[in-house]
Amino acid sequence: MHSSARRSPLLLFLFASVLALSAMALFWQQQGQALRLPDLGRAGKLQCASYSPFDKDQSPFDKPLQLRQARIDADLALLAERFACVRTYSMEGLEAVPALARKHGLRLLLGAWVSSDPQATRREIDRLIDAARANADLVDAVIVGNEALLRKEVTAGQLVALIDEVKAAVPVPVTYADVWEFWLRHPEVAPAVDFLTIHLLPYWEDEPTGIEGALEQVAQVRRLFGNSFAPKDILIGETGWPSEGRQRETALPSRINQALFTRGFVEMAEANGWRYNLIEAFDQPWKRISEGAVGGYWGLYDADRQDKQILAGPVSDLPHWPRWLAAAGALWLLVLLLAGRPQEHLEALGLPLTAAFGACCMAAFAELALVSSRTFGEWAWAVALLGLNLLVLLQAGLAQGSGAGWRGALLARLEARAGWLLLGAGFAGAVSMLGLVFDARYREFPSAALLLPALVYLLRPAPGPRRELSLLAALIAAGIAPQLLQEGLDNRQALLWAVTAVLLVLALWRGIRASARQSRG
Repeated sequence: MHSSARRSPLLLFLFASVLALSAMALFWQQQGQALRLPDLGRAGKLQCASYSPFDKDQSPFDKPLQLRQARIDADLALLAERFACVRTYSMEGLEAVPALARKHGLRLLLGAWVSSDPQATRREIDRLIDAARANADLVDAVIVGNEALLRKEVTAGQLVALIDEVKAAVPVPVTYADVWEFWLRHPEVAPAVDFLTIHLLPYWEDEPTGIEGALEQVAQVRRLFGNSFAPKDILIGETGWPSEGRQRETALPSRINQALFTRGFVEMAEANGWRYNLIEAFDQPWKRISEGAVGGYWGLYDADRQDKQILAGPVSDLPHWPRWLAAAGALWLLVLLLAGRPQEHLEALGLPLTAAFGACCMAAFAELALVSSRTFGEWAWAVALLGLNLLVLLQAGLAQGSGAGWRGALLARLEARAGWLLLGAGFAGAVSMLGLVFDARYREFPSAALLLPALVYLLRPAPGPRRELSLLAALIAAGIAPQLLQEGLDNRQALLWAVTAVLLVLALWRGIRASARQSRG
């Protein structure tokens, strides 16, 4: 009888461990499950793709700018397998592009970067004119400026003067590229160009369009321009969908959504005889600095020039999911080893499941940090949150473990500092909430980083400094409704963050109550 009672927690522990491992495997397999989509039904090459010649460790802000000719050569060779043309945005450092494009049988849409710096703009225009004259047989058109009106770096009159200058100097068509709305705001630019180049990016609209309505939104705008500016032709100079980043209302970045949009758009464009250029050839990590995480992940290939399966074949939102399963599994095993075998039935059931949940939260946040972290400060913030989660997970695991010897001493030390861990989680939650309320456009939702501390300290109250905990709870609570109002109830990432915020507020409240009881005692 006594032996059977001892075996009972062990059997529960083994059962819960198998259940936890199965749940982890199912969770990560679902995150990375490949979806089979219809391949493009057309034969031959696609029309054009935006090309920026930067390696993943480079950006146009590097001084001096040292582009690698071998990289450009390899990139154009790869793109020539699928595209007939590439679009460039600047002339700086790209002197070799025409010769390499000719080598690989690619045509060009050459762009000059027009900015508020008149000297830099002059260099760009002069180089553009020289390249177009020397390669008129290769250049389909030149693009004088990209979204310069959107950035408010030049006036419409200044832009028209530059376009007129280039038109008088080159033997190829001349255009200007901007978001479609800015053509409507500045109709005086249209008569100056040979054709209009418009950008159609449903994700970035002031009222973002989800993947279900994105193609129809593109079609409506294209029809509007075709009717309004006839007989001038229209080039859709940029269109695409991001594969990573934060959700905006119903617009969710993912590889599957990127493939759905891109394949559907190409079929629609070919059926309607539209000219188009896809954005973009390769992921550009440097764009995260100015556009948030999403800016770096519009490529059809990743920054290592690996095919993301956007144009053909099965596509997965997380193709390397076995790595994250392995990382979560290793962390799960570490927590179990440190905690020791539970002696009671409830702990024997709870420890493996708690460890699995915490390990998956940490792995999910680590994956998000790899995608979104751009600066030393953001990396330091991510590492600090991962460290906080590890301490919280160890505390939760040790509390359900054997509790003897050094394990008990370690648990006592962690529980003595639990109030400070709760304070750290509350601080991170308040900072994140303030950012998402007042400056949300480029910020990620940090639910995976704070869900574990919120749940642990909701179930196991951690007494802490009442004044500070009260302030943090008030800041987080005050932001829940405004951020939901901004994002909309269809934004799943915003909803998960709202749930996490509510749990964190409750955990802070319980910490305040526990501190009050401690003071009275």
